[in-house]
Amino acid sequence: MKEQIVNNPFIVGKYVSDKYFCDRSEETSFLHKQIENGRNIALISPRRMGKTGLIAHYFAQPDVRDKYNAIFVDIYPTVSLVEFVYLLGKAVFDKLKSKPQIWSERFFNIVRSMRLGFRLDAQTGAPSLDISLGDITAPQVTLDEIFEYLETAEQPCVVAIDEFQQIASYPESNTEALLRSQIQRCVNTQFIFSGSKRHMMSNMFNSPAKPFYQSSVTMGLEAIPLSVYSAFAAQMFAERNRSIIPEVMEEIYDKYDGCTWFIQMMMNELFSMTPEGGTCVKDLIAKAKENVVDRQYMAYQEQLANLPQKQKQLLQAIAKEKNVRGITSAAFINKYKLSSASSVQAALKPLLAADIVTSVDNCYRIYDYFFAEWVAKEM
Repeated sequence: MKEQIVNNPFIVGKYVSDKYFCDRSEETSFLHKQIENGRNIALISPRRMGKTGLIAHYFAQPDVRDKYNAIFVDIYPTVSLVEFVYLLGKAVFDKLKSKPQIWSERFFNIVRSMRLGFRLDAQTGAPSLDISLGDITAPQVTLDEIFEYLETAEQPCVVAIDEFQQIASYPESNTEALLRSQIQRCVNTQFIFSGSKRHMMSNMFNSPAKPFYQSSVTMGLEAIPLSVYSAFAAQMFAERNRSIIPEVMEEIYDKYDGCTWFIQMMMNELFSMTPEGGTCVKDLIAKAKENVVDRQYMAYQEQLANLPQKQKQLLQAIAKEKNVRGITSAAFINKYKLSSASSVQAALKPLLAADIVTSVDNCYRIYDYFFAEWVAKEM
């Protein structure tokens, strides 16, 4: 395969190759060991810590790529079992498109309820799946067929379902039990259930009252150590005839609590600001942050405009405080002239539900560090 040309080595939002992927060697080995030994995995960590990148990195390993049908489906936007089945079916089919035609034909011999959407391009002969949500009329039947295909595929399958906690909010009350029943019968298929809402995921997999109780090995994902990230950054700069002083990486790492996506965004911008033969110094950090935040200006304005006044007031208070303990305390309420403890609780609930605000050990902050900085400055 021809190597992709990469101008900026600090990749954001996609996986290119292990060359541009920082570390996670122990985590990759852990995934490999569990799958090889027939264990499903519940991968739990905050959003944008690198779960999706880790899964893509694991799937890209030669011994995984050659041995398994590796299938990834992100169910974050789903709100029902129908949407789940729709995305899972498309993900399985998309994996098969590069396989010999016999396997695509075999897919539709088993997943008969999706055959109506099967098309062949008249010019290229490439297969496509042209269906809508309305075409999934009996989701449990289609789900049965998809699992039947996975279990009889020509290679063992590994299915990674991202933001798996979404199934707990579906209106179909039996979704967890339905999926657990399907999955526990699988012999030829292993699963990686990844999720960012830690309390929901922990409850799903660690509560005796839940169908997925003790069905998977639980794996957390912590921040990449500063020393490892610093070495990676220095190497990426050096390979392109640039350098970076260690203090830059230290300040970025501390400011964003080691959170992978935010660090990558800043390093991508800092790299773009550093000329060939030049050195990235601390004086560039403020401008880089300004550039990153300014690019999101319209999205941030729209997000803020859609919030009720009391939520805006609470959001501004959290942004100015950065991290808030005792969010219903008199000290916090009086400092930012908020109405009352009950008013704060009422405003906080939808902000948490929308992932605008996050909480770890009863300490609250705005989830998006860049949005937090914009709110603190603009409001």
